[in-house]
Order: sequence, then C-alpha cells, then structure tokens
Amino acid sequence: MDRKPSTVALPAGVTIRDMAHGPRLQVAFSWNNQQCRELLPPGPINKGAVQYAANLRGEIRRKIADGEFVYADYFPDSPKAQTSAPGSILMEKLLQQQLETYEKQVANAQMSPATYRGYAKAITGERMRRWHGVKLRDVTPSALREWIGEMNCTSKAIRNLLIPVRSVFDDALNDDLIDSNPFDRIALAKLIRQTAKASDYVIQPFTAEERVKLLEACRADEHPMLQFWFATGLRPGELQALEWRHITWDKRTARIELNQVVGVVKAPKTAAGVRDLDLDAQAMDALTAQKVFSAQQGGRVWLNPRSAEPWATDAQIRKTLWVPLCTRAGVAYRNPYQIRHTRASALLTAGANPWYVAAQLGHEDVEMVFRTYGKFIREDYQKPRALKSV
Repeated sequence: MDRKPSTVALPAGVTIRDMAHGPRLQVAFSWNNQQCRELLPPGPINKGAVQYAANLRGEIRRKIADGEFVYADYFPDSPKAQTSAPGSILMEKLLQQQLETYEKQVANAQMSPATYRGYAKAITGERMRRWHGVKLRDVTPSALREWIGEMNCTSKAIRNLLIPVRSVFDDALNDDLIDSNPFDRIALAKLIRQTAKASDYVIQPFTAEERVKLLEACRADEHPMLQFWFATGLRPGELQALEWRHITWDKRTARIELNQVVGVVKAPKTAAGVRDLDLDAQAMDALTAQKVFSAQQGGRVWLNPRSAEPWATDAQIRKTLWVPLCTRAGVAYRNPYQIRHTRASALLTAGANPWYVAAQLGHEDVEMVFRTYGKFIREDYQKPRALKSV
C-alpha cells in the first residue's frame, strides 16, 4: 500500500510503494488516455530522490504534450513499452490514417474523388485484410513478396493496391518508426512481372462497316458527337470537357487542356495530355453540325441530348447513348474506349508516323503506341527511329 513518510514531502504524481524488498518511488502520468504508474529503480528515498522523481515526471509530461514521448526510453521493462515502441503500431491503424489523409486531400482539391475512391477501395478491400492485426515492424520483405505473389490480378491492379501501403512505409520511415523500408528490399518490377495475371482486356477496333452502321443508327442530335469521336480518338473525359473556346477554326485544331473524371474537370494527368489536336474534314463537319445544338450556350461542345446539359460522367454516355446505339445499329457491344483504339489503329494502318500518333493521342512517349498498337504499325516503322536514317 502507498504511504508517505513524515520526513519527506511528496509532490503531485509521486508516491512511495511498499514492496517485498523495500519501499520504491513511483511516478504517475496520463498517456494515450491511460493512467500510468511506473516504479523507479530501487534506492534510498530521500529529498534528492523525491526531487528527481518529480523532475522525471515533469519531463515525461512535457514530452507527452509535445508528442515526443517514447515509453521504452524511460521504462524499457514495462509491458506498456512493448506496445508503445516504434514499429509496434498496427498496420490497420496506419492504413486508416492514410485513408484520412486522402480524404483531406480531396477536401483541399489536391486529389480527385475518383482517385480517392480507388484508394479507399484498396484500403478497405479483402486483400488488405492480410495486414489486420499485424504490427508495422512485423511486415517483412518476404511477407510482402508472398502477399503480392498471391494477388492473382493484373499488374495495374497490383500497383494500385500497393500505392497506399507504400505511402504508409514511406511515412513510417520518415517518422523513425522503422529503420528501413521493406519495399526497398524487393525487386518489385520483376515480382509484378512474374506474378501478375495477364489483362483480359482486348483491343478490338470497330471495322469500317461497323462505324458506318453506328453513325447511320445515330439520331440527329447524337450523330455529330460520334462522328467527331471516331475522327479524333479522344479520351472520354477529354471529349466531355471540350469547350467551344478550344476550337481554332482557321487552323483546324482543338486545344486539349481539360479532362473530366467523375464530373470533376481538371488538367490532364501528364504534360503530354495537353496538346493541339489536328482536325480532319470529318471532325470539322461534325463541329459545324453541332453548332445548332450547343454553340449558342458558349460552353461545352458536347451535350447530353436527353437534357441538353453537359455530360456528367463516362458511365452516363455509356448507359444512355452508347449501349442503346450499339443495339439499334446491330453492332456487337464493346466499351466506348474502343473508339480511341479505332482511331489509333486506323491512323497506323494508313501509314501514319507512330510518333505523330503518340502526340495526337496525348501519350508521354511512343513506347505506349508500339506496345499497345504494334500489330497495326507498318513494317518500315518497326525499327528504332535512330536507325532509319542509316
């Protein structure tokens, strides 16, 4: 039981406990909403020892207030030291904190809602439960390799799942919670290449006959947009965000500088996405026909025929225009992104320079064109550009 010798005045938070081998000084403080009481090493209890205990308690309280208190630095043998040591925090807590960080970034317009939803799905998904109940320090390179190897999804899906996990470890390393980042000891690119499942997405451009059927099945207020889309191969978000001010009639170009993702209009992801798109006769005719429907409004070029309002999302185009149109035209359904593939393949089959095609599509480099559309590229472009002048 605690007692206070009449010869020693005890300050707040400092007590003396009778132990089997003699009395010990004890300090009390509040940490992480817990009342903590820790014994000091055995020794004589006198005025100097009591003053030391009071000063120690004051130092601990200041560090707790500043967020710098590490339990193990003061009481390494305490059970609480094991749960408060750097790296002992649970992964699920860190992942939840990462999700809250993403929420703040959305609120501050630093992240799009669509990107946030992807990260939230990854963090709250079934695969991430692998780390529930696991301490940060216990996530080893071998455990990560095993987890990644068992994902059984495409390389893109794997990379998306890893983004929040890698952010957790980057922050933990910067905060000195861990001594090294386990991702630094993984040959990640090689691992993903060896274990990822091949994508089942197939590039299947529309034939000339199918394009004719689709355009003939369009209503008058649908036809210009489909004709323009086939003639330019824009990304769906770029098509939605296009405004009349972006059209330069005398130069026959469209300035692509905006992209709409889940209703949010922003700049393209990469610098290459900002570009001047050349418009052929089909594209110019489509714009001329569209003037009747939207030019007077002065904003977006392409509107939803049902509401005369700007398109809100890719899904809205797919559900209200594209699916019914494929049915009316008797054309086998493929998602609307195949329109972009149709434009690219048509240009390359006609002999267009792959570097020009990459620039028109808004790719960062030509490698994407070779990798995605290699079978449509003429043989004389198959060798690296540097060798063609030899």
